[in-house]
Amino acid sequence: MTEDQNQSLNTLSSRLRVAIFGGSGYGGSELLRILLFHPNTEIVLVTANEHAGKAVGEVHKNLYGLTDLRFEPAPNDLATLTDVDVVFFALPHGQALSLIPQLPKHVKAIDLSGDFRIDDPEIFKKFYKLDHTATDLQEGFVYGLTETNREAVKTAQYIANPGCFATATLLALAPMVKSGLLNGKVIVDAKTGSSGSGAKAASNTHHPQRSNSFYAYKPFAHQHLPEIEQHLREVGDFPNDLVFMTHSLPVSRGIFASCYLETTVNLTNEDIGNLYRDFYNGSFFVRIVGGSPDINWVKNTNFCDIAVHSNGKQIVVFSAIDNLVKGAAGQAVQNMNLMYGLDEKTGLIFAGSNP
Repeated sequence: MTEDQNQSLNTLSSRLRVAIFGGSGYGGSELLRILLFHPNTEIVLVTANEHAGKAVGEVHKNLYGLTDLRFEPAPNDLATLTDVDVVFFALPHGQALSLIPQLPKHVKAIDLSGDFRIDDPEIFKKFYKLDHTATDLQEGFVYGLTETNREAVKTAQYIANPGCFATATLLALAPMVKSGLLNGKVIVDAKTGSSGSGAKAASNTHHPQRSNSFYAYKPFAHQHLPEIEQHLREVGDFPNDLVFMTHSLPVSRGIFASCYLETTVNLTNEDIGNLYRDFYNGSFFVRIVGGSPDINWVKNTNFCDIAVHSNGKQIVVFSAIDNLVKGAAGQAVQNMNLMYGLDEKTGLIFAGSNP
């Protein structure tokens, strides 16, 4: 057993002391909702500079009366966080680059932004329009798609939590890439609810713009595209062309991805179903369903529902997630659980609603 694992197990003689940076946004709100009721965590710090001094329940009305926590300004020097075990960063892209290098060496970090997802700093700059200022830390980050990177997550110091579109897409494609049966172009047609754009309204996310409307955005330029391609190459041999297109749904939560593939051999529905069930055997949060997934079934949960269909060499894979839970905060907590030797389901068993 490594020194880090020993430290993790010793820490669990008491609750993990957790800090959340960026607690006022949707990702931070979901981290609070989950971690407040996690049996092995104690939230000791939650920051939100613009809401400093306010009660968490005053800002997040769904948590009113459930916690006495108040938002605090971010400390000027993160080296002072000596009594914290793990920090979640739910901040806009670019901010964790300067903050994570300040952490004490024993503190683990899970970053929900895109700052450490992409290995190549030039590709990062192209898609995020930012210079990567912490390239020396990049190789210390593990890409936190739990179901495909579970063993690496267990021993990680730092986690780059996947993007929401990337999570839905990668979980849909990973079994086929691993099988080596893909042939030709892969087309991903993905759609998201408005919460994926954050808590602050913008012209393209404002309710009157999205309600009763439907449109595409960021053709060939979405920032999740390079992390999808990068991780598919880590999962298996992926020489295929990927066409990745994103669309705006007139709903608050949920991502639905339709993936169109061709294979080198004819596959029946039974063949493709068995392939996916075998790949996700032991992955509690991935459910192989019949027909089509529905974002209502996964809303407010950490599940990813996948359906697969075959027409000989033509395959379609559908996946659905809650963009704020499995696509962000839930997967981050799932990764934290593994990092500290807990069952990855801890604190994450909640069913969706019906209807």
